[in-house]
Amino acid sequence: MFVDKVNIFVKAGDGGNGIVAYRREKYIPDGGPAGGDGGRGADVTFVVDEGLRTLMDFRYQRHFKAERGENGRPKNQHGRGGKEMIVRVPPGTTVIDEDTGKVLADLTEEGQTHVVVKGGRGGRGNSRFATPANPAPEHAENGQPGQEKNLTLELKVLADAGLVGFPSVGKSTLLSVVSAAKPKIADYHFTTLAPNLGVVETDDSRSFVMADLPGLIEGAHSGVGLGHQFLRHIERTRVIVHVIDMSGLEGRDPYEDYVTINEELKQYKMRLTERPQIVVANKMDIPESVENLAAFREQVGEDVQIFPISAVTKKGLRDLLHAIVDKIETTGEFPLYDEEEQEQRVLYKYEKQEAPFKITRDDDGAYIVEGADIEMAFKMTDFNRYDSVRRFSRKMRQMGIDDALREKGAENGDTVRILRYEFEFVE
Repeated sequence: MFVDKVNIFVKAGDGGNGIVAYRREKYIPDGGPAGGDGGRGADVTFVVDEGLRTLMDFRYQRHFKAERGENGRPKNQHGRGGKEMIVRVPPGTTVIDEDTGKVLADLTEEGQTHVVVKGGRGGRGNSRFATPANPAPEHAENGQPGQEKNLTLELKVLADAGLVGFPSVGKSTLLSVVSAAKPKIADYHFTTLAPNLGVVETDDSRSFVMADLPGLIEGAHSGVGLGHQFLRHIERTRVIVHVIDMSGLEGRDPYEDYVTINEELKQYKMRLTERPQIVVANKMDIPESVENLAAFREQVGEDVQIFPISAVTKKGLRDLLHAIVDKIETTGEFPLYDEEEQEQRVLYKYEKQEAPFKITRDDDGAYIVEGADIEMAFKMTDFNRYDSVRRFSRKMRQMGIDDALREKGAENGDTVRILRYEFEFVE
């Protein structure tokens, strides 16, 4: 089964916890702190593997969780870092952050890598917090949580030339006679439901990759039928080969088909109109095709070069293949995403710094404290140790959270909530 779009969840490894430990050696009655740091959590890295052609594997495994770092050890021994998690993807995979819609990576070349989520750093052991005022601290950090993201993976096939056109115009037949590919061919619409790739070699020993893309219909740009799934694959092709059924046996007008398909490409993504396009008049072995071709030439004008062929009898294929490979050789790669073409100037201006935290009031009267810094400090605090709790309290005061709570009206005994945990506000 060809799978070209999946949603997955990835989580990097959490950092290992630092520990509280002391030197315990003979003849050393008061050994100093010797708690080691926790190891770093493992990253999740995507690697392009040319042996893959589909996202099928991700249908069966949608959650990827990397290894956490080891906790620290006594005698100042640090914990081992987590082993990097390698996730292999096929060339042509676009990685998108599902929550923000931002494109994180466009993976096209063999061996290309991208770290999608980074592991958390290890917590520091108590030996890191020793000071002249407190030479034996009873405080160590928990490991930093690893990043986690919901991702959308989209596969856009990598091909030099892509066959487009209405269903049943002969795209699959054409691919089957010019390459070793064996696409499904039948006399009903939408026989092809997934792209088929074939390597085409001309008689002068030049070769290129051709993709038989599923048939388009009117309204495909807005998702009619399987429009978006089909059009996605055209984005990477360097040359568009527009196949038209010139026989008109199904009651369709060849010129109307030509205009409709080009309009669908334009509506889906304006950049597709910049791609070189080769027009192929197929099924010329049928008598009605000759008359229809003459009328078609008048309608499109002399600027459009048309290649009359018959995929069944193989007539006209040599000239067509030479034209395609010539066009590919003179066409560079197109950017997938729109870039701002206008000149940009850097303008520096003062911007008020956003508050590092936010305090709101819940329906039950509790004060809710939110903010990336305070939440991270909370997660890295070991609340089973008194020194750690005191350190966290000092951080809240230094950040101004205590004063902000008072300004909001917090009084002695009120409930304060950070994440899912509740505390009592004490003056």
